[in-house]
Amino acid sequence: MVRIGYTMLTEQAGPRDLVRHAVRAEAAGFDFTVTSDHSFPWLDSQGHSPYAWSVLGAAAQATSRIPLTTFVTCPTRRYHPAVVAQKAATMQLLCEGRFRLGLGSGENLNEHIVGGGWPSVDVRHEMLAEACEIIRALFRGGYVRHRGRHFDVESAKLWDLPDTPPPIGVAVSGEQSCALAGRFADLLIAVEPRADLVAAFDAHGGAGKPRIGQLPVCYDPDRRAAVARAHDQFRWFGGGWKVNAELPGTAAFAGATQYVRREDVAEAIPCGDDVGMFVEAVRPFAEAGFTDVALVQIGGTHQDSFIDWSQRKLLPALREL
Repeated sequence: MVRIGYTMLTEQAGPRDLVRHAVRAEAAGFDFTVTSDHSFPWLDSQGHSPYAWSVLGAAAQATSRIPLTTFVTCPTRRYHPAVVAQKAATMQLLCEGRFRLGLGSGENLNEHIVGGGWPSVDVRHEMLAEACEIIRALFRGGYVRHRGRHFDVESAKLWDLPDTPPPIGVAVSGEQSCALAGRFADLLIAVEPRADLVAAFDAHGGAGKPRIGQLPVCYDPDRRAAVARAHDQFRWFGGGWKVNAELPGTAAFAGATQYVRREDVAEAIPCGDDVGMFVEAVRPFAEAGFTDVALVQIGGTHQDSFIDWSQRKLLPALREL
């Protein structure tokens, strides 16, 4: 059975609402949550981007059962990896072992705010691998000194370290990132239901480990309203991560998606209230070997109705996958 998660999407809701949504998702029976870690939304119409780690700390105290996951944090530009390690260890203590640290090579959209240019993808993967080494070393305890190609660490130590460090997930989109994930990750993270990613992860050491996917959906009893909202706020999603990782801001995403039609979005994202359509959208992840799928309900003001509907209809249907 595929575990079904709820996405606290920081780009479409403020911090207090995000925490409230997490509480409601736990009560509704979702198996886990994931949280985006951005400094910008993709499009102006989304309208939010609070600091994810403050939201996570509040959610850790407001919930009692549901796991919390960054989906994903870039530990190379806005954050030094030693700082990420400290944040993750603290989160694991706050939520008593329910935290998972999802990492990725980042997007220009968020990392550009600290300046210094945007590295090529090969360099970003080098930086991510070195960051993972530093975080793992700090999780083992004791003092860490590191002189690397991209990072230095001077006598760092985690003074509040959980008995069990948080599992590390690595986001993948191709062979190079799958090799990195197989080397460093306790779980795979992806946004496409691709069996080749799972196979590559397995081949590089990931066999038997969890695989988390993510799927945008737009529930609304009025299908036309759902399609319009998905087009307004999520038409960027079809660009693919090789493109999306390079664009520097909301204006760039608006320009890149100006010719995306509503019908294009409706073909890619399940919209409306047809349970069968939502189940069929999740099915490719299950068939590709994913163990977990996090749903993203599009529209910050439409979370309560989605959670209620999921509890009554969608989650029972998805349990049959």
